[in-house]
Amino acid sequence: MSAFQPVSARPGAPSSRRPRLLPHLVAAWCALALSMAPAFAQEPASGEMTVSTYRGDVVIPAEPKTVVVFDMASIDTLDALDVPMAGLPAAPFPDYLAHYAGDATPKVGSIFEPDFEAVAALAPDLIIAGGRSSEQTEALARIAPTIDMTVDAGDLLASAFERITTLGAIFGKADLAKQRIADLQGRIAALKETSAGIGTGLIVMTTGNRISAFGAGSRFGLLHAEFGVTPADPGLEAANHGEAVSFEYIADTDPDWLFVIDRDAAIGQGAAAALLQNELVENTKAWRSDHVVYLNPATWYLTAPGLTALETNVEQLTARFDKGS
Repeated sequence: MSAFQPVSARPGAPSSRRPRLLPHLVAAWCALALSMAPAFAQEPASGEMTVSTYRGDVVIPAEPKTVVVFDMASIDTLDALDVPMAGLPAAPFPDYLAHYAGDATPKVGSIFEPDFEAVAALAPDLIIAGGRSSEQTEALARIAPTIDMTVDAGDLLASAFERITTLGAIFGKADLAKQRIADLQGRIAALKETSAGIGTGLIVMTTGNRISAFGAGSRFGLLHAEFGVTPADPGLEAANHGEAVSFEYIADTDPDWLFVIDRDAAIGQGAAAALLQNELVENTKAWRSDHVVYLNPATWYLTAPGLTALETNVEQLTARFDKGS
């Protein structure tokens, strides 16, 4: 017999091993603890709250008092909800936000390039980034809790309402935010009924001598997806900066309505009307029927989809469609 061959126990002989209950109890306890850990981790401490953001849930101070904001849509919404802001970027504020352009509200760099020292000097409780400033979220978070309020382009209106609701909850304006959203939803429903029978529409944005077209899945796709205007070209790509097009493209697409966003006008140097005055565009159904609509460049390009921006855009389209031809 090999020295390493095990010796079998006699049949019926009592086992020499004792039940080991303790390891099993420890294992069970650990499994229970691990299953409960996420629930404990998600519970904010006293004086804190958890909010949903573009980058997931973030724990922030409850009732923040000193707030620095870099996201133009959030600036629009907080202004609509009458929430004071301690620091803002130096930006081309539209007329309805012009009261923030002066020195009364400290400036903390630009949307793309924050002045981190200026931000830190304000000792903010909360920093709000998003949209064009989204990439600065992590750097700003080294100064104070920072939330990225960028909207989901795949479901823009629902995401915008979620951001408005979140901002209302953070600053004690939940009821006001809910009321404004409900009112806006009613106006959008009415607009959609009207727009269903107006024909096709094409969205173009002009800047300098360039023209870009935007489809249903684009940053301006609310016009089609939520406001009910049928796309004149369903094949347009959902590109963030649109698809470069020519006057010939507009003529070939021949929309019933042409919606124009003058990017340069949003920053004070508009020239879209002169650019589009050529024979090819003037022969389209939209031009011949006086269905060329110059959308508000500030509320479509700069501050969308803030609360006031959305309200303004719906109001403009409703008035124009009610006017008809």
